[in-house]
Formats: sequence, C-alpha cells, structure tokens
Amino acid sequence: MLAIIGGSGLTRLANLEVTRRQVVRTPYGDPSGALTFGTIRKTEAIFLARHGYGHTISPHEVNYRANIWALHAQGATDVVSVASVGGIRSDLGPGTLIVPDQIIDYTWNRTSTFYSADRSVTHIDFTFPYCEELRRRLLRAAAAAGDEIVSGGTYAAMQGPRLETAAEINRLERDGADIVGMTGMPEAALAREIGLCYAAIAVVVNYAAGRGMSASGVKLEDINAVSQQAMARVRNLLDALVMLDGD
Repeated sequence: MLAIIGGSGLTRLANLEVTRRQVVRTPYGDPSGALTFGTIRKTEAIFLARHGYGHTISPHEVNYRANIWALHAQGATDVVSVASVGGIRSDLGPGTLIVPDQIIDYTWNRTSTFYSADRSVTHIDFTFPYCEELRRRLLRAAAAAGDEIVSGGTYAAMQGPRLETAAEINRLERDGADIVGMTGMPEAALAREIGLCYAAIAVVVNYAAGRGMSASGVKLEDINAVSQQAMARVRNLLDALVMLDGD
C-alpha cells in the first residue's frame, strides 16, 4: 500500500477520497496525528501530515520513529515523502520539483534508529538512501502527467526550525548539496531499517539564503503562493503514480 507523508504546504491531500481516520499507538509514542485512510483513483493509500494537521510540530520535534512505525504497522509498503526545500543550485528555483537520490545529515539529537541498547548492534546499508524503484516510478509518473521534474540531487537535512545563514548554505554547496530542508533525516534511515520503499518529492519553495531572490534574505511571505501552486502539481503527480501502478 502507498503511504504519503505531507510536509509544509501539504497538511491535507485533496485528491484522497477519505474512508476513515485512525489513531495508531506505537512503542515509540504518538505519531504526528491520526492516519488518514482512503483511495486515490480507487487505489488504497494512507496519508499522514508530518507536522500535524494544524502544522504545529517543528522539524526537530517530529516523532519520526512513531510516524514510520505506524505506517508500516498499517500495511504501507511504499512511502512517498513530500518536503518543502530551498534551492542551493542556481537552476533549482522556486517551483522546481526534484526526486533526490542522495542525502547528507546535519541534524543532531534526533532519535535516529529503531535499534535500542538491549539489542545487538545492527547496521544497514545506506549507500543509496532512497528506494531506486520508487524513484523511477515517480519519474515515469511525472512524464505521464506532462510535468517537468528534476531527477537526482543531494538533500541537505538541517536541524531547524530556523532557516540557514548564507555562510551555512555556502558550506552545504561545498559539501555537494543541491537542496536544503529539515525533515529528510532520520525519516529516510528509519524507513530503510523497517523495510519500507521510501522516496521523496522535494518542492523548492524558495532560493536558499544568500542565493537568487534570497540574496538579501528569504522572503517568507512569498513561500505560501509558490507552495500552493507546486502542491497542486504534486497531487497530479500522485494521481499519475497510482494510475501507472494500476496498469
């Protein structure tokens, strides 16, 4: 079953025909909210708002373990994460959609594993942090929807909730990052640990600090309009994804 985790700008999934909502308890505490079950084009799906349905949970306070565990426990096999990001590269301006293929983790003090101290040390291969099979399906869906989407890119996961300094963005660029967000980790690693096929649609809602139109500061008031237009495209992309999967 497909699960969609909505980030900033996607606290509701308008094309999901809701059948029920369910509060799921987990060994790791409460998820960000009740899981919303329904269908997209008659295909079963689950939706969860990462920051809560009132957008009240900051990136560093999200209970990533509970969210991922709850989706897995309710039968999800594939997870599409939708995340708002800033564009570092000059060609990744507001409104760009990206399916990243790499990630760099700059977060700290986030519980980042399901493996506790009472178990033997367990390692996972994280060479390629996103599920390549789901990435390819998203790219095919974009082509079917007639939308342009960037294939590949490195996501820098920052702590938040503040935005970055221009110097920090310069550092991220030197490290090889193309986009910057706050929720990519440990979400991707936890999905890998529990066996979920996980990929992301990154929505560029602003140039990163010191870049492009954000050269003198990020204009937060402009982000909402860009986000609303881009999220409509994301919904069309998800429609195309389930239609392709149903063929």
